[in-house]
Amino acid sequence: MFALFDLGGGQILLILALILVFFGARRIPELAKGLGQGIKEFKKATREVTDEINSAADATPPSSQKKLPTNGGQSQPQQTVSQTSDTPKS
Repeated sequence: MFALFDLGGGQILLILALILVFFGARRIPELAKGLGQGIKEFKKATREVTDEINSAADATPPSSQKKLPTNGGQSQPQQTVSQTSDTPKS
């Protein structure tokens, strides 16, 4: 696959000469400027998406936070107190 793009110096010069013939000397700076702006916009969008993903990963929504019990997660049995009267029944 990489052998397909194995270009030498002569082939690169030929490609540049063909670009010069097809587009002309006046259009090449415009094309380069447009290409540079496109690359700059792509990098900006990539950076924004990366920042958004990182900020979403850092922030945890409040509904997903669970309160842990203070007794280590073990439930203590409820003590029931029955009210009895100390007076004997007659």
